[in-house]
Amino acid sequence: MQHQTVLVLDFGGQYNQLIARRIRENNVYCELVPHTIALEKIKEIAPIGIVFTGGPNSVYEKDAPDIDNDIFKLGIPILGICYGQQLIAKKLGGEVISPKTREYGKIEICYQKSVLFENVTKNNICWMSHTDYISKLPAGFMVTATTATCPCAAFENREKSIYGIQFHTEVNHTVQGDVILRNFLYAVCKAKGDWTMHNFAREQIGQLQEKLLGKKVLCAMSGGVDSAVAATLIHKAIGKDLICIFVDHGLLRKGEADEVMEVFKDKLGMNLFKIDASKQFLDKLKGVEDPEKKRKIIGKEFIKVFEVEAKKIGAVDYLVQGTIYPDIIESGKGVSAVIKSHHNVGGLPTVVDFKEIIEPLRDLFKDEVRKVGEELGLPASIVHRQPFPGPGLAIRIMGEVTLEKIKTLQDADFIFREEITKAGLDKEIWQYFAVITSTKTVGVMGDYRTYEYVLALRAIHSLDAMTATWARIPYDVLEKISNRIVNEVEHTNRIVYDITSKPPATIEWE
Repeated sequence: MQHQTVLVLDFGGQYNQLIARRIRENNVYCELVPHTIALEKIKEIAPIGIVFTGGPNSVYEKDAPDIDNDIFKLGIPILGICYGQQLIAKKLGGEVISPKTREYGKIEICYQKSVLFENVTKNNICWMSHTDYISKLPAGFMVTATTATCPCAAFENREKSIYGIQFHTEVNHTVQGDVILRNFLYAVCKAKGDWTMHNFAREQIGQLQEKLLGKKVLCAMSGGVDSAVAATLIHKAIGKDLICIFVDHGLLRKGEADEVMEVFKDKLGMNLFKIDASKQFLDKLKGVEDPEKKRKIIGKEFIKVFEVEAKKIGAVDYLVQGTIYPDIIESGKGVSAVIKSHHNVGGLPTVVDFKEIIEPLRDLFKDEVRKVGEELGLPASIVHRQPFPGPGLAIRIMGEVTLEKIKTLQDADFIFREEITKAGLDKEIWQYFAVITSTKTVGVMGDYRTYEYVLALRAIHSLDAMTATWARIPYDVLEKISNRIVNEVEHTNRIVYDITSKPPATIEWE
């Protein structure tokens, strides 16, 4: 089935992925593409709407991101956000200047009558982030919103279906921003709302069955959400023709390896093989303290283990990867500059004899992947599993990784997660985990002096892991967690709570 599409043209703004996610949340499929996309390609895609994102540049700068003027002749509705609005103004004959007063953060705004602001309270709050504004409108445009210092906070040419807003409708700080975006999608672009994860799962299983039935397919199962959902989709399509290899490096959370086998092999009947390589990984990590070296050793060793097992299986037709849309974007494959490399965009293909890679989730954001998992009937413990680093607990253990530290961390982390769930906080906190520091301190247990590890707890709120704020866990919950860990877990006698946001800190400690 061909879904209606909205194109989001990327001009380098910090909220660009968020814009795409917000559109998808309204059951409208969209793609984030470079602003340099060819006009012919746009015609080929035939989107029902186009969004110009924000960006860090000024439109009057030399070499500022630009577009082909003919995009305005396609008759496709356009919404410009921040830089996108200013670019529309400049390209169509308006003027953009740098004013004396700049606007950042929450700003009071007054909306006028417009299809964009239907059912939106007139005097409202929006989120601004700009140093320029439109001082002269292009011909045929009218102002539809103002602030105390921005005379053109929104404009439109309704006849040509071109709209611009100076503020960021995609962030939660803009009150009723979701209504504004929905008005553009449904009232202007005439969206049908046919992008649902129920439809995606049903269609994807049918397409995978048609493509893969009777073929030999191999999947590296990590136990994480992405690989779990990708494998389940393909299993639903072709059953035993899918072979899954689960490499247990011994650095997973407590009970996680057993749960993966129980859910996917025992309950779903998946053709899944577990490789216990924990001793092999631990031997390689002996004496290693540098976090980057740990990461490289674990990545390299994983590929070695997988290569040995893959050779036993022999040549396959397809190799499954749990690549998702942010992986594609952040790895610089088709949109913007490389932000970071991802393990599932490279690595394994060089050690597997296969004809083609299959990536059933490459068009989905993480929240959509979780919804597909729910549609497929996967348990909440799998679908809503917290983000977990590829190197596992190795980068939550400061210094050398030992069996003693792994056991201590697994037990402490399990208690932390269990008590957060009991307190009903597991749905509101985005990620929470324990860390063994490289510091030991003196403690007293009974009449005895102890000298054990300091264990840190980390809990954060985030939307996309790009920024994060520390979670305000109630003191009584923290007290219970601390008491349980110190009393039930060996080799730790002091608990601290990390109250650092990102930035300046990262989410993980290493």
